[in-house]
Amino acid sequence: MRDWRQREPIVIVSGRGAVLRDARGREYLDANSSIWTNLHGHRHPALNAAITRQLGKIAHSSALGLANEPASLLAAKLAALAGYAKTRPLKWVFFSDDGSTAMEAALKMAWQFSLRTGRGPRPKFLSLQSAYHGDTVGAMSLGHIDLFHRTHAGLLFKTDRAPAPYCYRCPFNRARPERADARLYRQCQWECTEVLEQKFAAQKKKGHPYAAFVFEPLMQGAAGMVPQPEGWLRRAARIARAHGALLVADEVLTGFGRTGPTFACQKESVGPDLMALAKGMTGGYMPMAATLATQSIFNVFLGRYEEFKTFFHGHSYTANQLGAAASLASLRLLESAASIRARVRLQKALGEALQNLWSLPNVGDIRQVGLMAGVELVKNWKTRAPFALRERAGLRVCEAMARRGVLTRPVGNVIVLMPPYCTTPGQVRQMAASLSQSVEEVFGAKRAA
Repeated sequence: MRDWRQREPIVIVSGRGAVLRDARGREYLDANSSIWTNLHGHRHPALNAAITRQLGKIAHSSALGLANEPASLLAAKLAALAGYAKTRPLKWVFFSDDGSTAMEAALKMAWQFSLRTGRGPRPKFLSLQSAYHGDTVGAMSLGHIDLFHRTHAGLLFKTDRAPAPYCYRCPFNRARPERADARLYRQCQWECTEVLEQKFAAQKKKGHPYAAFVFEPLMQGAAGMVPQPEGWLRRAARIARAHGALLVADEVLTGFGRTGPTFACQKESVGPDLMALAKGMTGGYMPMAATLATQSIFNVFLGRYEEFKTFFHGHSYTANQLGAAASLASLRLLESAASIRARVRLQKALGEALQNLWSLPNVGDIRQVGLMAGVELVKNWKTRAPFALRERAGLRVCEAMARRGVLTRPVGNVIVLMPPYCTTPGQVRQMAASLSQSVEEVFGAKRAA
């Protein structure tokens, strides 16, 4: 905070498409979709119109014992989209405010389901190494990033961690070939899933099998934009299922087309029992989130009034009409043929623009899943030696990018590029060029000949 207060902040006053404008009239490209939320661009006419129409009716009314039209339509739409897993469709929707609250609701549902189905007096959860699921207490308890969670350790309940497939820094010495070699994971023997299997088996042997396995599908964002190799999620889900654990998918980052399909789980044909959605749900216009559940989860909360089986959890702005109206409009855009074509073009343009960064000696790895990318900065690409956080390597590069008219934030030493879907190929190339020039400026590093 002291460092931040010593600098004059950039004050954003307006935006259009992928461009933001500050109080001094300077323009910037929004290279991380305003912290991973904005899908279709700023001031999109369809989203503006949807919210304006809803304002002509009502902005908000309570959902406690009541219903409203846009939220009901949105719930039906989300359930239809999440019905891809025919044997375990997500049919029921609980609305909340943001990713943390969506995960908090999922955690409570999984806890109650486990208690009511006889999985022991104190259900236990397994999540991934370097997991991040939000900043409320329950969501933090599922997380395993010391920098974020250690300060609050005394508040949290204990959860176990399983190895995440961080292939660039593989602990089993199965790291992929250096630099731009596209033949990924050719030596991998899936040791990380073997350890996952051992974790489940050991816990079951104790007589207290895990109640749920919690994961971010395909890409762990706050861990440093760490992708999972093809097939890992499918294997991990199969192991969890074999041990009777619920699957809880945190799609707060990956949902709504970021990885290609509507939900990242679809890419590996994984049907979770609970799914958390937020960030891009309203197209990045306002806070709204949802926790989707299967029929079997829903059933444990059914009962007569005097049984008190209801889900005792709620929010003042649950099922907010403005957020629901924006979400419905965003989903219509997402499903349009024009949007699908634009995302395919943008993904290709992003991948091509990133290739030029491999020649920089301080670029150790480039990771892309769909329209999400992370560029890991290192002291030397040959040794993969990391920068210490106190060196502010990622922050300094992002500050240099801002001076070049591109805004993003790092995750430690990883620079995130996650453009809105309306971004043009030329704008993507500008983002990548800004990153390249900024790395050269900060580290005095020159491109390889």
